[in-house]
Amino acid sequence: MGKFRKSSYTAHEFYEEQHRFEHWYRDNSVYFITARCRDKFPAFESDPAKTVFWDRFHHWTTHYGFVPWVTSLLNNHYHTLGYLKVGENLGPLMQRLHGSVAKLVNDTLPTRHLPFWRRAGNQDYFDGCIRDVLQARRAYRYTLLQAVRAKLVRDHREYPHTIVNVDIERAVPRAVELNAFLEKIPYARYERSRLRNHGR
Repeated sequence: MGKFRKSSYTAHEFYEEQHRFEHWYRDNSVYFITARCRDKFPAFESDPAKTVFWDRFHHWTTHYGFVPWVTSLLNNHYHTLGYLKVGENLGPLMQRLHGSVAKLVNDTLPTRHLPFWRRAGNQDYFDGCIRDVLQARRAYRYTLLQAVRAKLVRDHREYPHTIVNVDIERAVPRAVELNAFLEKIPYARYERSRLRNHGR
């Protein structure tokens, strides 16, 4: 399976009945990653800002070996789903991606937006290791249809900032072949969700 660890900005698992935020670092895994600008600020509204994001996203994901399957960028947030071979690369990837995007996008704005990313509980992005094929398909569709849900377009193919790098019918069988899902590992974040759903 390779190396696996998790980190949190606090040792306490819960705060005011809410689960604490944590990052996971697991080799050979399919990751869903999302981040939003602080206060939902529309920092990516302009074409130059979007160009900055895609340039840095392609640069740093390539550098750290993250293979995006599908990514969608809206005016204040993005989602991406993809494969990461070396889990410890997640931290430096996100640090450099978010740092460079924040600096260069701020250069395009009339007034600098600082801090740039969401900061509640020291959180500037969410990541999750995908548990199984069903969850992978759902996360893929969720990302693919972001612009449709936002009512920007009727068909995701009309939105230039939803980019498909790997088709789902190719991505999922390859992930299964690599044993890249989290199925056999107890993961409290998913267990709580499963129990809540069963209780409805």
